[in-house]
Amino acid sequence: MFKIPLFINWSLSTRCNFNCRHCYSRLETNEELPLEKNKKIISALSNIKVPFINFGGGEPLLFSDLFEITRYSVDRGLHVSMSSNGYLIDKKIAVKIKETGFSKVEISIDSHIANIHYTFRSKQGSFEKACEAVQNLNEAGITTDISSVICQINYKNFHDLVMLAQKLGARKISLHNFKCSGLGFCNRSELDLTKEQWKEFYKQALKIKHKEKNIIISLDDPIINSLEEYTSFKDNKNPVEKGSICGKLSLAIKPNGDVTPCGFLPLVIGNILIDDILSLWQNSPVLNSMRNKKPKDKCQSCNFYSECVGGCSSRAFALTGDINSPDPHCWID
Repeated sequence: MFKIPLFINWSLSTRCNFNCRHCYSRLETNEELPLEKNKKIISALSNIKVPFINFGGGEPLLFSDLFEITRYSVDRGLHVSMSSNGYLIDKKIAVKIKETGFSKVEISIDSHIANIHYTFRSKQGSFEKACEAVQNLNEAGITTDISSVICQINYKNFHDLVMLAQKLGARKISLHNFKCSGLGFCNRSELDLTKEQWKEFYKQALKIKHKEKNIIISLDDPIINSLEEYTSFKDNKNPVEKGSICGKLSLAIKPNGDVTPCGFLPLVIGNILIDDILSLWQNSPVLNSMRNKKPKDKCQSCNFYSECVGGCSSRAFALTGDINSPDPHCWID
């Protein structure tokens, strides 16, 4: 176990100008904290020397204190990034993002076809705005990545997304596995892939990842460890943590200060304004169970369990109520 969390995903607000069909936070109504309490959270994180914070949401740029909180964080040695839909990032805002001290911004683009992206994100004009945001951030000198949620709308032509990311000048594209949280749970029968579709997607994605040298392609799903093709493509042959990193390397903070192992996993382990964050990290029974998962059902006899550790804990919990259950996406019988 690491002595401190290395990465914090922090939702300052659940407010958003989009209504994405997979969003984990659209069904949440958390109280937003005033500036001074958010600064108190920053101080708590900097005191234990947490290195990285990512502001998500909701849309972070709708939060009025975003830039002041970011500057406060940077001044205390934290590296700050942001996940945004890009709709509000014009040239002026891009320059402000740079001047405030953001180290990286990730923009969501889920299809290379504008109308498909509109429908998925429930916002007309969102595709053009996202593309412009990437270009504006690049011009401002900000490291810019693209985030894509793989689901039924894009898994067959994800290579076109990779090509778009390259064309826009993104450093990296993250092909995120579909989560069954929030609206993702409500719409999973329409949007989620079947087990065999996930297997075929990852086999093709690994080929593209190996082929494309001008952009980083990130695949964040532990279950790909069960593919024989993955062994030769691994970026890191000896990862510091196997399986899901949630609760092992990272934590999530909700707008009211509640702490969870992951933004997609609704298990509150405490509140950072009330509880000592280091004590939560070291002593939480929930985190301890995530760090010491026990194989159940088909995982008990699986040769790949030591590598994937049951796959995505949040997805297992969403569909079974048990983090130890096999990942519902796993294609091994």
